[in-house]
Amino acid sequence: MQAIVDAVANGQIPAQVAAVISNRPDAKGLQRAADASIETAVIDHKHYADREECDRALIERIDQYQPDLIVLAGFMRILSDDFIDHFADRIINIHPSLLPKYKGLHPHQRALDAGDKEHGASVHFVNKELDSGAVVLQTRLAILADDDADSLAARTLQQEHIIYPLAIQWYAEGRLECRDDIVLFDNKILTRPIIWQDQHIQF
Repeated sequence: MQAIVDAVANGQIPAQVAAVISNRPDAKGLQRAADASIETAVIDHKHYADREECDRALIERIDQYQPDLIVLAGFMRILSDDFIDHFADRIINIHPSLLPKYKGLHPHQRALDAGDKEHGASVHFVNKELDSGAVVLQTRLAILADDDADSLAARTLQQEHIIYPLAIQWYAEGRLECRDDIVLFDNKILTRPIIWQDQHIQF
């Protein structure tokens, strides 16, 4: 989240952050947002009977801001089908694996356990299946002989801080959009993810 806020502040992303909303009142991002004079809100899932009721409250709060894009940044709850339908093609997420590999939890350890030579992260639009929406942009990095899950996660996170703001920048510039789970980049259907590797973009 901080990388995105910084990218807006320095002009990389031609947009504004309308609000930062969390389901956890102790989330560090709330204070960081407040420090940047961004409006914040908490929809604490513990105060609702079920996921659907919580997501209805979340929809109601988000609708107040009329956002063009909803960015998931450290949001670890699975969203309901109603939420995804309401904001169809306007929710983006980043996942620390080379999707479709290693959806869900512990992707770094799973990559190591599989003996992979390469790892990375994927920016994708969100659909109703976990970590299965159309992938826009990926970063790739070599897995080193002495990597463990923590070191691999740390190096991957550094790359996430580059590619996530970049994808949001493209969306804000009108270069990137999603229609019915199909991604268009510069008005052309994206048939495979764009790759960010060694500080260069590869199509």
